[in-house]
Amino acid sequence: MSETTIRPSGHLVTLVNVFEVDPVKQEELVTVLNEGLEKVFRHRPGFVSAHILASKDGSRVVNYVQWRSAQDIETTLADPAAQEYARRTGALGKPAPAVYSVVSAVTAA
Repeated sequence: MSETTIRPSGHLVTLVNVFEVDPVKQEELVTVLNEGLEKVFRHRPGFVSAHILASKDGSRVVNYVQWRSAQDIETTLADPAAQEYARRTGALGKPAPAVYSVVSAVTAA
């Protein structure tokens, strides 16, 4: 398994989607997100990496995806296969997506 490093870069854009989810549906939401990443998103032009985080209390899931450009995100989100995963994940939790730039990252000394 390779590791990816989150680092500041003027060259990448980051889509962060925080889902509020019923704790009994958290695992299912994570499964659908992973399926979408494997089947659709990782094969799209401009995809760099993705991380999925699940809150310990079960109430949230964070999908953190880095792309080469905002246009790559827009093009991917317009794809019917991507829209189907958005529909499926939206049925499991309340999404709050936004596009960010990484401006700082700190690692252990």
